[in-house]
Amino acid sequence: MSTPCAETVAMRIAKALKRHGVQLIFAQSLPSAVILAAEAVGIRQIAYRQENMGGAMADGYARRSGRISVVAAQNGPAATLLVPPLAEALKASVPIVALVQEVERPYLDRNAFQELDHIALFQACAKWVRRIITADRVDDYVDAAFAAAGSGRPGPAVLLLPADLLREIAPETGHPRLAALGSWPIDRSRPGDAAISAAVELLAEARQPVVMAGGGALTTGAPQALARLQDLAHLPVMTTPMGKGAVDETHPLSLGVLGPLNGPGSLGRHSRRFLEEADVILLVGTRTNQNGTDSWRSIPRSARIIHLDVDPVEIGRNYEALRLVGDAAETLVALSEMLNCRDLSHRLAGRDQLEGKIAQMRAAFEADRGAILARNAALLRPERIMMELQSCLTPQTTVVADASYSSMWVVGQLTALKAGQRFLTPRGLAGLGWGLPMAIGAKLADFDGPVIALVGDGGFAHSWAELETMVRLGIDLTVIVLNNGVLGYQKDAETVKFGQYTSACHFAPVDHAAIASACGCNAIKVEHHEDILPALRRALSEDGPWLIDIVTDPDAHPPLSLFDGTLDRSQPSRSLMEEV
Repeated sequence: MSTPCAETVAMRIAKALKRHGVQLIFAQSLPSAVILAAEAVGIRQIAYRQENMGGAMADGYARRSGRISVVAAQNGPAATLLVPPLAEALKASVPIVALVQEVERPYLDRNAFQELDHIALFQACAKWVRRIITADRVDDYVDAAFAAAGSGRPGPAVLLLPADLLREIAPETGHPRLAALGSWPIDRSRPGDAAISAAVELLAEARQPVVMAGGGALTTGAPQALARLQDLAHLPVMTTPMGKGAVDETHPLSLGVLGPLNGPGSLGRHSRRFLEEADVILLVGTRTNQNGTDSWRSIPRSARIIHLDVDPVEIGRNYEALRLVGDAAETLVALSEMLNCRDLSHRLAGRDQLEGKIAQMRAAFEADRGAILARNAALLRPERIMMELQSCLTPQTTVVADASYSSMWVVGQLTALKAGQRFLTPRGLAGLGWGLPMAIGAKLADFDGPVIALVGDGGFAHSWAELETMVRLGIDLTVIVLNNGVLGYQKDAETVKFGQYTSACHFAPVDHAAIASACGCNAIKVEHHEDILPALRRALSEDGPWLIDIVTDPDAHPPLSLFDGTLDRSQPSRSLMEEV
């Protein structure tokens, strides 16, 4: 009888990752014992240039793939650089398992080289933080990390790995683990029938119900379940910025994105009236945060609220609501099944009129956008770029944006072509620089689908180095840089609040196309309207990574409510909702 070969803790960790379906690990060779073992069992290392960016790659991969991603880092300074992306993932409910090397156990609390209190470091930006101490608990802790990351409200889990422990022989366990916990949500739950029935009663009897869908409406199966409910109950649906793509925005009952995008020239300028006049509002997978609710001003006090969320603490945080605690997909299916037994003929009778109002709303938005472009005909405006980009999108295209204005241009100007099309934006904490690495992660999750990253020149400066990662790994995505030479939001917000802005807001001229070319990336610089579409078509049709550096109007800004009556003093024609 043959004796099984002894294996190290590092190899046991690698095999546990393989059991959970992990195919990629975002790392920079450290912890070396784990990465060597992972590569030995067929897990591919995606070697980032910096841990902050590696964490953002893992974020984009998890959002796009529906799988829990894994990122790894060395102790000390490398670990501290994981804090920002893990904080984003915590706020945005993205499941990531972070494997962080610790100093050797005999050296703990002796001022060892690069020693830091990692448990304290990660407490504020992770759901779960543990340190493996003994070799016999490896599978227990790896499984616990995945369960923590992918169950309930998803988020980061951090597993600390002492360097000396990784070299030890892992003993055989009497209780082998076989579970595969790599996909999320791990557990599917829904509210009880009484809560579902109460929600159905409100929706069925409502005169003007509206659905507001957040990021939780993008979990696996939820967009399709929401689409069924939308048609069955004849419900107009709008999304928060994070919920962009949860609904087909070409659908006649789609209201697009609201949030803070309701200034002059926005779709929200017209769609917000549907929310203001609603008597019942169904919130799906939203934290009712500041951006999603325009600083808590968009949801009327007069409306009855039904709040569906997997996190019971989020329900009722800002608004009294009928509580639906559960998975978005499961709960939406249950709502549809029960609503299917109700008489909704009164809602059907008014659907044509409702669709007509929404069509007029969209026409008014297009007229407003056209007027803005006509007033600035000599300037290269982001609105024009978004219109040209829209003509290149397919339902399979993933669009990733950096924080700040890039996110707002994407969610406010582009149109989702199907329920579940992905528009990834770092709206948890909205840190600059994550657009490119998130797009890299998204492309690795969907290697056959087109991926486009839209970044501003300010944010892109945080992540230039990852162009080399993109080229080295042959990651075929298109990066569009809106190059206006300023920190746009900083300049505009300071102008509104203080009447002036600081010297940090302006940059020296940078040739981003030259930087990309130096890294071996295909690149082109665009300075004229007529060159936008040819550049987009070329980049999207040719193999290999591309960067398009577009010189844009430094005074262009998205139609945020913050600028209504300040930077945006001239008002367009009255909302069609006021006229209908």
